[in-house]
Amino acid sequence: MNNEVWIVDDEESIRWVLERALKREAIAVRAFGRAEECLQALAGGIPRVLVSDIRMPGESGIELLARFRERAPATPVIIMTAHADLDSAVAAFQGGAFEYLPKPFDLPVAVELIRRAIEESRREPSADGEPEGDVEMLGRAGAMQEVFRAIGRLSGSTATVLITGDSGTGKELVARALHRHSPRANGPFVALNTAAIPRELLESELFGHERGAFTGAVQMRRGRFEQAAGGTLFLDEIGDMPAALQTRLLRVLSDGQFYRVGGHQPLTADCRVIAATNQDLEAEVRSGEFREDLLHRLDVIRLRLPRLRERGEDIALLANHFMLRAAREHGVAPKKLGPDAITALERFDWPGNVRQLQNVCNWLTVMAPSQVVTANDLPPEIRRATGLGLASSSSEPVGGRAESAGAAAAGGGAGQDAVAPSSGGAAPGSTDWRDLLAVEVAARVAAQPDQPAAAGSSELMAGLTQDFEAVVLRAALAQTGGRRIEAARLLGIGRNTISRKIAELGLDQAE
Repeated sequence: MNNEVWIVDDEESIRWVLERALKREAIAVRAFGRAEECLQALAGGIPRVLVSDIRMPGESGIELLARFRERAPATPVIIMTAHADLDSAVAAFQGGAFEYLPKPFDLPVAVELIRRAIEESRREPSADGEPEGDVEMLGRAGAMQEVFRAIGRLSGSTATVLITGDSGTGKELVARALHRHSPRANGPFVALNTAAIPRELLESELFGHERGAFTGAVQMRRGRFEQAAGGTLFLDEIGDMPAALQTRLLRVLSDGQFYRVGGHQPLTADCRVIAATNQDLEAEVRSGEFREDLLHRLDVIRLRLPRLRERGEDIALLANHFMLRAAREHGVAPKKLGPDAITALERFDWPGNVRQLQNVCNWLTVMAPSQVVTANDLPPEIRRATGLGLASSSSEPVGGRAESAGAAAAGGGAGQDAVAPSSGGAAPGSTDWRDLLAVEVAARVAAQPDQPAAAGSSELMAGLTQDFEAVVLRAALAQTGGRRIEAARLLGIGRNTISRKIAELGLDQAE
């Protein structure tokens, strides 16, 4: 690679202006009038940065970008065009462009952008310490190293394991690693989220059923215990298992046999059981929600996964790994996290843990405006929580972020932009739901009658409370596909409470 910046544009005036500006900055530059000339010059070396127009006689800038990236995939390419339309921008970024520069442009802005591209090209490909290839799990923090050591110690065992940790910490990843490094690795790994299956179907999911066992059972069906024969059965969210099924599961773990629903022939359970929960099972035992004898059967070996905020030294490592993975999945050039972005990520509390971080990295890969992600490119809830405010960022789409909302629902994070008032307007420039709520309340208070009223005669508070609860419940149910138990878990309320609220608010009529 040489140290030149190459300019490709059929307009001589553009080439002349950029050449003069770059030479004043002591940046070596070479200019071409056609894409074909640039491609021929590649035989003598690869430039530090390529700046190309889109529409030119002969091969277009997009075609040049595709052929250039075959030869120099790591070289930043800036695409210029006088046709600042959506299709041009999309085509440029899909082709792996570093940045998109619409004409006419301010010369200082163009020079600064080229400088950024030069800095990007000087970065070492492995400077962030990212491991090559796909890896199961990452973590330098002491708590994660303990988990890795435990997986290693258990590699020759088929003991029952209970994995505890908050939502989004990677409990299923640990379960899969335990399976993959066990004597049962050649058998199947079967996972079941007990909170995601309706209670009336969970027994059949676990143990299977015989034909005619109940209405709709038109044929015999093997349950998860049979499907996992010779391998591992992973029971996620075990704390949400109904009491009756806890008894049946205890019996299977005790004597190794079970019956299909409607069956009379005992079957042998030939699988290792790994369970996981984000709940305090000891507290569940004290409240009578979980059987103590079942807890003892499951708690042979316990592994606790730390929250992401407890392993701050891993955030940069994980984020860079997720950025590379997201780039492969989306078929785009990998983006880099700048130092200020990494600092902000490390200061954030991460209520959704690793899953939320992965969602943020996916969003940044698609939406961040340049190859080097800055703190201003981060989602608004991260900028707000880390004291960066809501400075304008071209990476933020109108109407909020679907990925951020998903991460917030998965891990309890802030998806504020998803909630808006029904009337009253919003505070200028505000996207915080609390600001929007304040405007709504002010509008409703102002609409109250002026004449004195008896204490407690207004129904404003009750109406606002009902509206708020309805919005929250609808959002949670939409996130879980209508599964009430899972929505109750995400909201931190009881199963009976969510059913009662749905009935009181009339939400069940809309289902």
